[in-house]
Amino acid sequence: MKVTLWGTRGSVAAPGAETARYGGNTACVEVRGGNDTVLVLDAGTGIRRLGTTLPPSVRQVNILLTHLHMDHLQGLGFFAPLYNPAAEVHIWGPASPTLSLEKRLMRYLSPPLFPVRLRELPCRLFLHEVPCGDFDIGEFHISSALVCHPGPTVGYRITTASSTLAYLTDHEPTLGVPRFPLAGEWTSGYALAADVNLLIHDAQYSNEEYTKCVGWGHSTMQQAIAFAGLAAAKHLVLFHHDPTHTDEALDRLTAEAITAAQPTFPVILGAEGAVFDLGFKR
Repeated sequence: MKVTLWGTRGSVAAPGAETARYGGNTACVEVRGGNDTVLVLDAGTGIRRLGTTLPPSVRQVNILLTHLHMDHLQGLGFFAPLYNPAAEVHIWGPASPTLSLEKRLMRYLSPPLFPVRLRELPCRLFLHEVPCGDFDIGEFHISSALVCHPGPTVGYRITTASSTLAYLTDHEPTLGVPRFPLAGEWTSGYALAADVNLLIHDAQYSNEEYTKCVGWGHSTMQQAIAFAGLAAAKHLVLFHHDPTHTDEALDRLTAEAITAAQPTFPVILGAEGAVFDLGFKR
């Protein structure tokens, strides 16, 4: 399993010299397996560049959306395979209590927000609603479950014969919890993240910022580290960086969080272009 980060920012794209090192594009992660199996986690602005790199041999792409907030959806209409009549594109994402996934996507992919309607895309398009139990795509075994975030939001666990990835961006497992962490069975997202090789987790706020944003669906860096420790994750990638945090601020906040939490596993900041080879020796 090869994991590439194409967008690591949260809330809104934040390009500029002060964010160049960790990136300004919003959430998008590529998971590549053997035989050109491609999963795309979220369709933030980073998905545009990802689409331009896919070789012609890739004829099927699966996009797994965690939720439909704009920072996770805004790049979808610029994803090149959607305009390839030979391509087969599957989009997995949550419905709402009142609208199907198709109806929800149509609200973005239609005027006045976008010039091309969902039904006008020339690719062969298939929509799947999650959570829907476990399913398989190529060599990937995928689990999805609702997690704590405003609106229908899911996290994903992706497993191969040799490695496991958990993707829990936009996740607030501490909401309503007087003391964190609790036991795993009482914690949002725990079953998805337990014992994974790599955990990509929301870490948008500092502790001070979080006091003003409780209930917004995001975690602090220290909360993300505590969650990873509870889940016994082997490696944590801090993700969904606040658009106001410069590269220097991210370095400082991460150092402070690691010093305070003293994790026993590697913790790194997610950076655009970072690649993780899971299940292979470097």
